[in-house]
Amino acid sequence: MSLTIPLTILSLSLLAFVSAVILYFVAQKFKVIEDPRIDEIQAILPAANCGGCGFAGCRNFAEALVGADTLENLNCPVGGIAVMTAAGNILGKTAPVFDPLIAVIKCNGTAEFRSRTSNYDGAPDCRIAHNLYIGDTDCSYGCLGNGDCVRACTFNAINMDYETMLPVIMDNKCVACGLCVKACPRNLIELRKRAKKEKKLYVACSSCGKGGTARKACKVACIACSKCLQICESGAITINNYLAYIDAKKCTLCRKCVTECPTGSILEFNFPPRKLKSELETASISG
Repeated sequence: MSLTIPLTILSLSLLAFVSAVILYFVAQKFKVIEDPRIDEIQAILPAANCGGCGFAGCRNFAEALVGADTLENLNCPVGGIAVMTAAGNILGKTAPVFDPLIAVIKCNGTAEFRSRTSNYDGAPDCRIAHNLYIGDTDCSYGCLGNGDCVRACTFNAINMDYETMLPVIMDNKCVACGLCVKACPRNLIELRKRAKKEKKLYVACSSCGKGGTARKACKVACIACSKCLQICESGAITINNYLAYIDAKKCTLCRKCVTECPTGSILEFNFPPRKLKSELETASISG
């Protein structure tokens, strides 16, 4: 009876020892040796975990960079060329050069241009509203104004203008992570090439309705008249599904299409004021 306790203790100790030995050999057999460069690269990433790179987070992106044979199709939109160059130096690989991007809203259908024909009395969510009906106007392509993009942006780069009922993107905060693009159920947000001095020129319309129908629903809708296409000398404009599109990589920002558009669906931002016709004539005479 007096040996029961010592034997129990000895048995448990022996069992614990054997289990530890087994666990040790199993751990050695299946251990994963992680490349220390993953930690180095993660340290230089912006830690935004926004998913703009196409991966779940910065750690996953760092692992992808280390494991890739080339950095050709890998990019951190938040960190930009500085971060990618630093990552390339750590890995001994050449970082690709990507054009910096910025988000734009391809809809200018404010209450002034797009009359409200119904009243939505449901959850303030664009995706839900989009799945239920065409919207509170006759344009089934325009912004629903419920702010899904605003809530999706983790950089506070989008605000909702409750007078126009359209989102507004703040250029100085936008990092082109693409979260707002994914959040919009009507594909109204596009990442475009970022021009110098934040100049922007694009078709602020997504309506694929025919000219008369589109114009009736919204006064500033693109009617696919092709005037912009005909005047563009750089071949930057195409028309598909009754909608004009300006390729930011080909556009020279000459702005001829803006004045040519009869509906005002092409918007320009951050350009110097246009000279009046009288000023141009005076300058021509003086020259």
